[in-house]
Amino acid sequence: MTEQRYLPDEDDVTEFEATVTEVGDDFLVLDGTYFYPEGGGQPADRGELSWGGGRAAVTKVRKNHGDVRHYVEDVDGDLPDPGDGVRGDIDADRREAHRRMHTAQHVVSRVVLDEYGAETAGNQIHADRSRIDFEPADFSEDDVDRIERLSNEAIERDFEVTKAERPREQAEERTEEGRALLDLIPDHVDPLRVVEIESFDYCPCGGTHVDSLGEVGRVEITNRKSKGEATERIEFVLGEA
Repeated sequence: MTEQRYLPDEDDVTEFEATVTEVGDDFLVLDGTYFYPEGGGQPADRGELSWGGGRAAVTKVRKNHGDVRHYVEDVDGDLPDPGDGVRGDIDADRREAHRRMHTAQHVVSRVVLDEYGAETAGNQIHADRSRIDFEPADFSEDDVDRIERLSNEAIERDFEVTKAERPREQAEERTEEGRALLDLIPDHVDPLRVVEIESFDYCPCGGTHVDSLGEVGRVEITNRKSKGEATERIEFVLGEA
């Protein structure tokens, strides 16, 4: 089983060393990794693995029954063997963009739940843009302007963002109804990794996040569209932090 070392609160680490435990035709499994595997609406990290006599670009990272597979391309030299040491280098700029975007998504989702009672039905994070689907929702242009304003007011307060493991029972009790899809997390997962924005939001989440809202940058909502009855999609970008 691969140790996901960025959890619960080391999601700013982008360089590390690890040991190979499995070698496939186009992937490596390590004993531990700081690469984020695709999931929760957030793309996988990209970067590079290197070892004595070789290197390879990491283009996809995915979970596989407890292991994390690092899919590689542009391999220079022979792949390492199980037991060999490797160095991991994550694309730090892309990771930071995802940290900012995912935290912004939490802020916007919190505002919409508080002000309009709409739950986050889905989201997709990108380095340069993101989107969130809300339901039930039917936003006007004034609503969109208000969501943007209130989100940026929260960000300007520069609340602390903490990431920690909490007992599942405690996390379930503290998570407001409609804030997270807890039913989709298998019962055996305990404790839960929780992302808490000081005096503002509390949400179980395994994604990467900044350490304070001042690092996020200004939210700019670029589009609103209907995705079916009572479902609205908001798309946004971020300004400089």
